[in-house]
Amino acid sequence: MRAVVQRVSRAKVSVNGEIAGEIGLGLLVLLGVGRDDNESDAIYLAEKIAGLRVFEDEQGKMNLSVQQVGGSVLAVSQFTLYGDVRRGKRPSFDAAAAPDAAKRLYEFFVEHIRSAGLRCETGRFQEMMQVELVNEGPVTILMDSRKEF
Repeated sequence: MRAVVQRVSRAKVSVNGEIAGEIGLGLLVLLGVGRDDNESDAIYLAEKIAGLRVFEDEQGKMNLSVQQVGGSVLAVSQFTLYGDVRRGKRPSFDAAAAPDAAKRLYEFFVEHIRSAGLRCETGRFQEMMQVELVNEGPVTILMDSRKEF
């Protein structure tokens, strides 16, 4: 499972002009599910993200988690995180999970974030979405449950 995590002052995702999810201070998580991923991958990333210390403390150091600053999470499914462009110029998505399995693990991830006591908004799975954000810092962290990077 892969995630692009961005520290935001605000973010929203819309589908067909309607806001599907919106947060203020918090983390935008673009989440891709791989073909071989399972619930342990989702738990690993959810726990890492819930405790990720990327918000500044009184001394200006990134030392606080989204929980500690009272922030929220906006989780958006994004299978294109498994796009492989090593051969040619058109991405191959062979490593991405099939839609049914990906949806189940995406929803499991969201529930695990919520069970950590965080407000978690979402996009809409398998829909064309427009994502707007203000990345603070900018701070962007790449994560992979298989620790490939």
